Amino acid sequence: MEDLYHPRILELAADMPHVGRLEAPDGASTKVSRVCGSVVTVELKLKDGVVSEIAVHPKACALGQAATGVLAMHAIGASPQEIREARDGLRAMLKEGAPPPQGRFWELRHLEGVREYPPRHTSTMLAFEAAVEALDQAARAKAS
Repeated sequence: MEDLYHPRILELAADMPHVGRLEAPDGASTKVSRVCGSVVTVELKLKDGVVSEIAVHPKACALGQAATGVLAMHAIGASPQEIREARDGLRAMLKEGAPPPQGRFWELRHLEGVREYPPRHTSTMLAFEAAVEALDQAARAKAS
């Protein structure tokens, strides 16, 4: 368990920016882990093709909160593609043994120990799954 809850995981979980809600977000999504009951909501606004504002509202375990913290710290200025790639890279790291994501969301590497605990994968993925769904919602709203 030490590899799961090392000091940086606890720091990311505790010192999370952009907690709260946005007024009139372009996209929003809430994801729930049926395994542990963790819940993460992500709201965002886009401007000029990148995330200009983000708000997160986590009610999750330390792992889910740490992943949410990484998202919240690095999402502003990120393109939808960067967030999708981070989500896909995090999933591959956890489920396939792939190397940790690089680039803007490099701190996801601190969650590499979760790989050995499959029941915790879902809560670790919640923030990035919610962010991608919020981006999809924003894209649909813009298209209509």
